[in-house]
Amino acid sequence: MPSLKGIRKRIASVKSTQKITRAMKMVAGARLNRAQQRITELRPYAVKLGEVLAEITHPPIQPVSPEGAGPVGPGSTAEADGGSEAVGEKPAHPLLVERPEKRVLLVVLTSDRGLCGAFNTNINKRGEREWKTRAAEGQDVKLLLVGRKGRDYFARRDAPILEYVPGVWDKLDLKTAGHVGDHLLAPFNAGEVDAIYLVYNEFKSAMTQRVTVERLLPIPPQEGERMSITGRAAEFLYEPDKPALLHQLVPMYLEISILRALYESMASELGARMTAMDSATKNAKEMISKLTLQYNKARQAAITKELMEIVGGTEALKE
Repeated sequence: MPSLKGIRKRIASVKSTQKITRAMKMVAGARLNRAQQRITELRPYAVKLGEVLAEITHPPIQPVSPEGAGPVGPGSTAEADGGSEAVGEKPAHPLLVERPEKRVLLVVLTSDRGLCGAFNTNINKRGEREWKTRAAEGQDVKLLLVGRKGRDYFARRDAPILEYVPGVWDKLDLKTAGHVGDHLLAPFNAGEVDAIYLVYNEFKSAMTQRVTVERLLPIPPQEGERMSITGRAAEFLYEPDKPALLHQLVPMYLEISILRALYESMASELGARMTAMDSATKNAKEMISKLTLQYNKARQAAITKELMEIVGGTEALKE
């Protein structure tokens, strides 16, 4: 049985650990509230920006006659076949160009620190599975890593790391998202990769995060709130022209998409850390209770042993 001094040291050590985990839980909870607020404010803007981009990139919906005879109105045949972008016409922006996915870049978003449960493990394993699956299909896969945990994980597995972007989580804002976007656009514009996918944790709640693989480039088709063919068509007058609008909206949409993924990942990390520290605090409390019980039993056994020795000595004197 451990000595009383050893048990006391263990109890003091666990109590110190409990104070640290409780403090980390409180800090993560406070930061999580701010992170949730940022996501709540950004999501509607990102969704609406995607809808606006969809309306510009998609051909207009044409009204049909009541008998269902097809589109009506001047120029309806040409517009129904493709609108302002006919079949075979060059896309209005380079980031909208669809290419066969022979060379793919995976952007894996992990944290710089641990103590957040299975947050980094889940995202790293999903990134590794995505890499090996695509490589088995004959695709040339490269990795761009954000976060030290992802860098260390994939470096140990000799993964094809294209670049590691440090210092992203120190100050998370639109400028940082633009900085990450510059690192992504360089190989895409140079033709070194045909598609870019984000691998990150989407925030659902403090206890739930969902690993998501989302295509970033080329920008996937967006589903805007377009009118149906019951009579009203979603028509807009563009000022300036469509290429000028796309020149402003597409980079903006790219930055917002990256910023949203970073915000989602940050909130997921804080939620996972808060949950992990809460579990650690509860486990420390249970361990303290068990050690206290063990200490009391050992103390009682020592007292009983001393009493038995005293009684034994007294009986020996009587004889």
